[in-house]
Amino acid sequence: MSQHFDLIVIGAGMAGVAAANKCAAQGWEVAIVDSLPYGGTCALRGCDPKKILRRGAEVIESARLLSGKGINSDGLSINWADLMKHKHGFTDPVPQSMEDGLTRSGVTTLHGRARFTGPRQLEIDGTVYDADRLLVATGARPRPLEFPGHQHLIDSTDFLDLEELPSRILFVGGGFISFEFAHIAARAGSAATIIDRGERPLKGFDPDLVELLVDHGREVGIDLRRRTSVVNLHQSDTGYRVALEHDGAQETIETDLVVHGAGRVADLADLGLDAAGVEWGEHGIHVADYLQSTTNPAVWAAGDSADTAGMPLTPVAVSEAKVAASNMIKGTTTTPDYAGVPTAVFTIPELTRVGMLESEARQEGIDLAIRYSDTSGWYSNYRIGATTAATKILIDQSTDQVVGAHLLGHEYGELINTLGLAIKVGLTTRQLKSATAAYPTVGSDLGSML
Repeated sequence: MSQHFDLIVIGAGMAGVAAANKCAAQGWEVAIVDSLPYGGTCALRGCDPKKILRRGAEVIESARLLSGKGINSDGLSINWADLMKHKHGFTDPVPQSMEDGLTRSGVTTLHGRARFTGPRQLEIDGTVYDADRLLVATGARPRPLEFPGHQHLIDSTDFLDLEELPSRILFVGGGFISFEFAHIAARAGSAATIIDRGERPLKGFDPDLVELLVDHGREVGIDLRRRTSVVNLHQSDTGYRVALEHDGAQETIETDLVVHGAGRVADLADLGLDAAGVEWGEHGIHVADYLQSTTNPAVWAAGDSADTAGMPLTPVAVSEAKVAASNMIKGTTTTPDYAGVPTAVFTIPELTRVGMLESEARQEGIDLAIRYSDTSGWYSNYRIGATTAATKILIDQSTDQVVGAHLLGHEYGELINTLGLAIKVGLTTRQLKSATAAYPTVGSDLGSML
């Protein structure tokens, strides 16, 4: 006889935990299951540990920028083992802390690999469970690669657990993972190479600012190779020999480590969704706008597990999970609000975006004003010795509202949040400029950027 629940959540990351707690607070019998330690990618294998490692790289970069301006950086270096220990000080307690919190909320915590055996049934390591509703929030996994030798690549999880950082690292793919890790590795003393099949890396960001970032990366030793793909990869006595193709010509390079940064797909293939009559693809479960499966009303999805218009970001996944939980509880069809959600690639300096790209705004026929500023010489950047910083803010002249903002610079990951709020609630540039900011801060630059 199977055990019955009002809701079973598959995936104990931030989104799944948010939904489980919300429904348990309504008195529902809720279970959550994961085959991995509780906490999910962001807390354990992504956002949070990455930024801890980045902090070490920031210190190196800060000293480099002020070399000859009062700081003698000779001999300053990253102790990778100690930095990794610092990271573990954050990540190691997370699974137990998260599970304890769920237990206190009345959620039944399960461990094992879940597979659907029917529209409302799951089997978890041989035990059968059924539920009135099931929420899938299993996140994403690295996109499968097909070139010979692909099995030798490590993924982002492996990189964040490296005991030692090798001297030569090749990153496959021109997205978030490759750029963020390359910027960390370069400051830690490794030679970092990024290969990208396309002409333009970081396609979701403003192309002008991306080029500034690429130029800055070159200054610190990051070699970006565009229009380049891996032909094959072989182990050698000293590491790996990687055959590359660029514009029809081939070359072979040697490296100590090859890292998969070529994108991710929804982690759904092992769930047996077909047995539940759930339609799905690499972008996630096919859901209505309110996050319910289009083919099985008992199943809901959020985050990378749902094929929605939301960006693949943890805050978006959490928001979707809360909306899905609310719809289950109330029987409503509320849709997530994606307006004003910022995103950032945490290179050094960081590159951020909220709202439309310039090309998107023009396609929409918006009466566009572009406020571009080279902020590298502004006081907030002069103070720290930075030489690469710029902003591009897109304004609808008919409404005086920000429709897109793109920032490249130190601490701009904080400033982009203000512009995200402006887009979300419809503040005008006049209203933004009327606010008096603490000075001197990066935030006090906003009025001049507008």
